[in-house]
Amino acid sequence: MKTQSDSPTTQLHFLAQIHQAFCAERVTGLDCFRDDAVIDCFHPLNEQIGREAFYESLILPLQAAFGGLRRKVDIAMAGDWSPRGEAPQRWLSMTGHFVGQHRDSFLGLPASHRLSALRFGEFYRLEHGVVTAAKLIWDLPGLFAQAGHPMFGPSNGREWLTPGPMSHDGVLRRDPTPEQTAHSLQLVEAMIAGLMSYDGKTLESMGMERFWSKDMLWHGPWGIGSSSGLKGFQDVHQRPFLAAFPDRKGGHHSARFADGPYVCSTGWPSIRATQLGDYLGHPATGRSITMRVMDWWRVEHGRLSENWVFIDLPHLFLQFGRDLLHEALEAGRSR
Repeated sequence: MKTQSDSPTTQLHFLAQIHQAFCAERVTGLDCFRDDAVIDCFHPLNEQIGREAFYESLILPLQAAFGGLRRKVDIAMAGDWSPRGEAPQRWLSMTGHFVGQHRDSFLGLPASHRLSALRFGEFYRLEHGVVTAAKLIWDLPGLFAQAGHPMFGPSNGREWLTPGPMSHDGVLRRDPTPEQTAHSLQLVEAMIAGLMSYDGKTLESMGMERFWSKDMLWHGPWGIGSSSGLKGFQDVHQRPFLAAFPDRKGGHHSARFADGPYVCSTGWPSIRATQLGDYLGHPATGRSITMRVMDWWRVEHGRLSENWVFIDLPHLFLQFGRDLLHEALEAGRSR
């Protein structure tokens, strides 16, 4: 049964509060965070607790570093996640870009004095109208590359300002039908089950052509890049990923829900694996690793048409024994 907190009006109000918190000169939107909210962030910020930490660690440094900061939201959606044996949880998720003039240092990254875009992915758990938990990944490798401090060499995919949905309906669209929402979630769940049927030899064993449209668009993090079509997705991401992590297993999801033609998912971690092959230029370590991941999918004509993906790559590489942020900054100083 729907409650007042489920209404589009309430969700739009919360969206406005988050926008106000990040972009207003005088921050007034933090009342939507509980004092003990657990905020799981990208590396190097990692876990933060409460609204003051959210302000001091995220908002204040971002506003200080980027003049004329704007927040461009491409997808905003709400839904319920029901962990096994637990009551449903209400979540709101958003993805898009922060845009501003990079005028001061941010997380040690020197100012480029150029217009820059920082891609963000966010999940917020709501209880009685306030945030009690959050998951955030910001694509730091992309920001570092724009400032002339790349963490990776050239990628197989296209690295750019990631576009929003082709359908232009990503932000709290008209009320979807329960049937549409259920079908979208079932499609993603079936696709993920297909991923888990990999026989260790051929990509065809997963049967991905059953789920994706022929002209699908896949938008990965900087360092991996974007691709078009199933073959492009396989060449840019899937084949290198499976070669590096053939034993990967999913699970430990924090939230997964649908909202009309959109589905989103995150886990902390989403994936556990062993690095048994080269990945993004780093040789196999044989180490056990975890991955913080976020996904948004859009369904069109019964197929997955677009997919926006975040992986906290600095956190992943830290488990390989490498500090990408430090390396990128040191390389910049030596040039």
